[in-house]
Amino acid sequence: MSTLHRREKSRAKPVRKGLHPRNLHNQGYDFPALVKSHPTLAPHVKPNAHGDLSIDFADPLAVKTLNAALLNRYYNIVDWDIPEGALCPPIPGRADYIHYMADLLEIGPGLEQPNIKLLDIGTGANGIYPLLACQIYGWQCVGSDINALSLENVATIIANNPALKDRFTLRTQHDKNHMFEGIIQAGELFDISVCNPPFHASLDEARKGSQLKLNNLARSRGEQKAKTESPTLNFGGLGAELWCKGGEQLFLKKLIKESQVYSTQCRWFTSLVSRADNVKPAKKLIRKLGAVDIREIEMKQGNKITRVLAWTFL
Repeated sequence: MSTLHRREKSRAKPVRKGLHPRNLHNQGYDFPALVKSHPTLAPHVKPNAHGDLSIDFADPLAVKTLNAALLNRYYNIVDWDIPEGALCPPIPGRADYIHYMADLLEIGPGLEQPNIKLLDIGTGANGIYPLLACQIYGWQCVGSDINALSLENVATIIANNPALKDRFTLRTQHDKNHMFEGIIQAGELFDISVCNPPFHASLDEARKGSQLKLNNLARSRGEQKAKTESPTLNFGGLGAELWCKGGEQLFLKKLIKESQVYSTQCRWFTSLVSRADNVKPAKKLIRKLGAVDIREIEMKQGNKITRVLAWTFL
């Protein structure tokens, strides 16, 4: 076997099943324990069609309350809340992203690294990536967003959790055409940036996507389709959290191009990529701009597979 062949073989991605090995949610949701630590979850927990305890994942309030319970029990975050209609992220999947970023930075399990600095582009009203990075690994985090109301909400979460005060700071992006400019300051260095791009290209597309998810949930409960034809956007959120002109593909293109400008100020740039067909053109652009390493990291939660694209110029 040639040296090149051996190298290519060693780079092959291992087959992964389920969540990251360090993810605290590998065994599913312990609803009795969650209700005990967060009693407001109790009214939402009922046996599902299979006789197992669960919640109605089509109910925005139930999903939000479950998130608050998970953050309380497993990550010592109290009084987490988001405005009505804001993006309500699945905690296990978001924790996976942070664990894989720790792997990318070659951080050993169980080791806090308070010197690691993370930038979250579009932290939203939930602030989930910095919250988890602070609590799991003790990182220093900056969350940026263009929506002042979203940042106000995250500021309230930080105020309710004094341990976060010196580790999680917020910055406003004043220009919708930029991601890093106006956020990364002169001489500032980050170890990693994370991002969950807007998935849809229009509000109408977002509504259709939300209806599709509701119908899928209904089918899993043995129903033909969701009862509502005008779904609340409980899977999406406030403006830029949910959709932008050009959708995910154009957003990634802008993010990648601007990352080159800040190539010496961030060790690894990363982003979730929801649509599989957006990966190839993104990789092509990253190579064209001179990145020295590109990684595609696959994550799996249940039957859903998502991927993180990571690149570095250093």
